[in-house]
Amino acid sequence: MDTFVSSQKIDLIHWITELNDLSVLAQVNAIKEDTIVTPYEELQSIERGFNDFQQGRVISHTQARKRYEK
Repeated sequence: MDTFVSSQKIDLIHWITELNDLSVLAQVNAIKEDTIVTPYEELQSIERGFNDFQQGRVISHTQARKRYEK
């Protein structure tokens, strides 16, 4: 693992352990809950993508880049 990432994680752990503000802790917890993807949710997402592919609901990489380029 990248040492910068490890250092950032350790800094956050220390900060959180000293934190007493319940509203900030609630926000951190909400972020954690939003980033957790269960294997079931991941499988559902893959199945939706596969079904889209089978139904022809796809676009090329070039089309996607044009659509989303800034």
